Amino acid sequence: MTGAAHALPQPPAAMPRADYLRALAVVLIWGLNFVVMKWGLAGLSPMLLGTLRFCVAALPFVLFIPRPALPARYWLGYGLVQGLGQFGLLFWALSVGMTAGMASVVMQSQAFFTMALAAPLLGERARPQQWAGLVVATIGLLAIGLSHGEGPGQMTLIGFVLTLGAAFMWASSNLVVRLAVRHTPNYDPFAFIVWSSLAPILPFALLAVGFDGLGGEHGVLAQLGSLNNAGIGSVLYLALLATLAAYTLWTRLLKRHAAARVVPFSLLVPVVGLWAAAAAFGERPSPAQWAGTIAVLAGLLINQWGGRSLGRR
Repeated sequence: MTGAAHALPQPPAAMPRADYLRALAVVLIWGLNFVVMKWGLAGLSPMLLGTLRFCVAALPFVLFIPRPALPARYWLGYGLVQGLGQFGLLFWALSVGMTAGMASVVMQSQAFFTMALAAPLLGERARPQQWAGLVVATIGLLAIGLSHGEGPGQMTLIGFVLTLGAAFMWASSNLVVRLAVRHTPNYDPFAFIVWSSLAPILPFALLAVGFDGLGGEHGVLAQLGSLNNAGIGSVLYLALLATLAAYTLWTRLLKRHAAARVVPFSLLVPVVGLWAAAAAFGERPSPAQWAGTIAVLAGLLINQWGGRSLGRR
């Protein structure tokens, strides 16, 4: 850190109830997010969906939301890693056979990646039970990955691998947030998310034209011309709720608490994601996938509360 960097305030001993409610609101929004993505991808290519998502999240708001009081490298870096990296890979995965329900589970490997990166890069040391919980969750993710298939409605191997890559990008963006907090503890999370949403627009648009072409039957212009209410609704949900609302709450939580305390809440997202995918698409995980999902959720319980049974604070 440079000499101008501020010291990071010590996180409170326990999360306030209001922060628990914020974390659960994020869980609900992100759990439904995967079904909404599938609906959007029914009429839009992955790169075009990413372009529209971040256009709507950024362009109406940057006109009157002041730029965050941070060096541009933080919000630009976050936008590229979280926007282009995470969602470019995730949209791609969903378009090549990743099921919505299993995507909601596999994305939670970001918790393992975040803790693994936060220790050497940020000096945030997780407690033993937190590592134990993530080991259990990782075993569950391995069980899910080994149960891939190539038939209709099954999770494909390439979809699984791309989703793991998206989870790594999510973890990397968590670290960018923590580094931004160390530089400027009191920056505005909403302004940070709005301005960071500018960064992936041009790369997404260039990739959309490169992959789909501008004209032609399946080109960008044809997709925009055939955009229906489901597609418009998906873009609005992804931009306004999943990006601006949920990521503002998530960023605020990461500002106030250590990464090891916040990221495990995302392991609850599959509870909502699996239910929503079953209701929307009739997805039914295989026995191995159910076993893996149970292991992931058990890892959350160990991670968050395992130390209390040992009398630890």
